[in-house]
Amino acid sequence: MDTKDLDARNYTELLKGYVKTRDERALYGAEQISKTFIKNNILPEEIVNLHIQALLEIYPELHDKIQSSMNFLLEAMISYGLAHQEYQILREKQFEIKSEIHVAARMQKMLLQSNIPKLEDIDLGIISVPANQMNGDYHHVVKGKDGSISIAIADIIGKGIPAALSMSMIKYALDSFPENIMSTDAILASLNRVVERNIDPSMFITMFYAQYKPDTGKFYYSSAGHEPGFFYHSKENSFTEIEAKGLVLGVNPDTTYLQYEQEIVKGDMIILLTDGVTECRKGEQFIEREEVLEVIRTFMHLPAQEIVNQVYRYFERLQNFQLRDDFTLAILKKVV
Repeated sequence: MDTKDLDARNYTELLKGYVKTRDERALYGAEQISKTFIKNNILPEEIVNLHIQALLEIYPELHDKIQSSMNFLLEAMISYGLAHQEYQILREKQFEIKSEIHVAARMQKMLLQSNIPKLEDIDLGIISVPANQMNGDYHHVVKGKDGSISIAIADIIGKGIPAALSMSMIKYALDSFPENIMSTDAILASLNRVVERNIDPSMFITMFYAQYKPDTGKFYYSSAGHEPGFFYHSKENSFTEIEAKGLVLGVNPDTTYLQYEQEIVKGDMIILLTDGVTECRKGEQFIEREEVLEVIRTFMHLPAQEIVNQVYRYFERLQNFQLRDDFTLAILKKVV
């Protein structure tokens, strides 16, 4: 007697016992045999068929209408079984994809991590939080031997693993440039050619690239279609928007960029961000850019890293802890 025949015999005996005695111990037996069905990979329609055969053995005179209804149930279970199998296969594939994305997200975090350098005259704080597992934002900070600092904030139009791969390409391209002797506009022009040759035509990257040089006390910057940041002028106690024009990376390999400059003095701040900050929402309404500045003003007496942390927490709460886009914010405070 094979396994299925044994299961059928046991099921029939259990059913007979329960019909005759209504003893709940028979229900316990049904629970145990269900585990056997799972172990032996018995399909739902096979269980229904077992039940029909057991009923016919117990009640040979089973009424035609009842038997017909059981046959109807059997057909329903066949369809259910097929649908259930498809569902299980889809769940397994979904789990595999989630596992792959989890591994990719961890790799992305390791590959793209950027340590915040300690500077004598600049207090720097950065926070970058992905809305999902993969981060479509990128930040890059390098300290030069002369005490200068180079910083990039980027946002890729496109998400997921392709975005992560593109950001990795951007990182290694930046790492290969002699940034301390290249101007900000030359850096963007070089990156633009790399992006145009190596990423899908449907994907683009916005970037704000800047350098602070302590010997001149100036902040040099260029933009490739990126979200404009802000200057805080301590003497006037006011914010102004950073004005910088430039085409997004990856559209035209011959694109040129402009370099701008801004003198900064003690107490001044530079705020760089992605649109995940300025496009936070209250319900279904986007916030105004002025609200971002109001929140920053609330915390601007704190160290730069604490400012960006507090601003993020504010907007995280505002959105009920559900980010709709990647959130990246960098603040540079001139402290000397």
